Amino acid sequence: MSLNLSDPQLLQTGAYINGEWLSGEQQLTVIDPSDASPVASVTKADAKLTKQAITAAEQALSPWQQLSAKQRSQLLRKWFDLVMQHQEDLAQILTAEQGKILAEARGEIAYGASYIEWFAEEGKRIYGDTIPGPSPDKRIVCIKQAVGVVACITPWNFPSAMLTRKIAPALAAGCTVVCKPASETPLSALALAELAHRAGIPKGVINVVVGSSSEIGPCLTDDPRIRKLTFTGSTEVGKKLVAACAKTLKKTSMELGGNAPFIIFPDADLDKVIDGVIASKYRNSGQTCVCTNRILVHKDIQQNFVEQLVAKVKTAVGSGKRH
Repeated sequence: MSLNLSDPQLLQTGAYINGEWLSGEQQLTVIDPSDASPVASVTKADAKLTKQAITAAEQALSPWQQLSAKQRSQLLRKWFDLVMQHQEDLAQILTAEQGKILAEARGEIAYGASYIEWFAEEGKRIYGDTIPGPSPDKRIVCIKQAVGVVACITPWNFPSAMLTRKIAPALAAGCTVVCKPASETPLSALALAELAHRAGIPKGVINVVVGSSSEIGPCLTDDPRIRKLTFTGSTEVGKKLVAACAKTLKKTSMELGGNAPFIIFPDADLDKVIDGVIASKYRNSGQTCVCTNRILVHKDIQQNFVEQLVAKVKTAVGSGKRH
């Protein structure tokens, strides 16, 4: 699809490091999956640029932590407002690089923005604890502090929402981030970085590099300045990342391969069930973390279910109707 953005500046193609857009010698072409046409060419970051991003995040960490929770919250709220103001442009970018229909893309932008809004508020409520001591002359106090620089690796199927759900809590807690979006869908991440910049989030707090996992990944897992790594993707890759992070005792958060059976009991309302099966199986062309991967039907209703499902799918395909 052709991009006709109200704000062309949202289509960024550089690496976003320390509040600046940096270009490199190598380029990576983003392809429109609907017709295999090029959408844009972005800077392909190497190890040098990735280490530069880590340095920027490390240097921004202390000043960001020294801001009050309210100040961080206000900046995140400005970012949320800008994302929603540019929802249509962001949806156009998302659809061009990822392929989901515009209605779903618009929904993802709002969904992704909701993480920023929610953590902007929750960041003001990061409370510690006072724990009863073992004797009257002792007091035990537990405080919560930012873990440090966080590496965020996100997949191609939800390029906006999967990134905001990682960046927003990290920033709210006082962490800084180095983000590696999927090479197939980097433009959404870069557009979000542009809006974060406009919101006044200080330089170095958010950094985005795009490129080969084999080159960027080891920089993120091996560098001791990265204190946490969060990843959404396959179980196979997640295992490798956890093992690699163990060398520097990083904390990790892994959202890995889904396992989603759709179980149908004999007293189920088949009309509603079939709508649910179609929505789950075919949403985003079946590329969701909770997409149904097998259907378990009670033997008493199996024949009716199969017949009605086939009929409804044929009708939907023939009419072009989206379920």
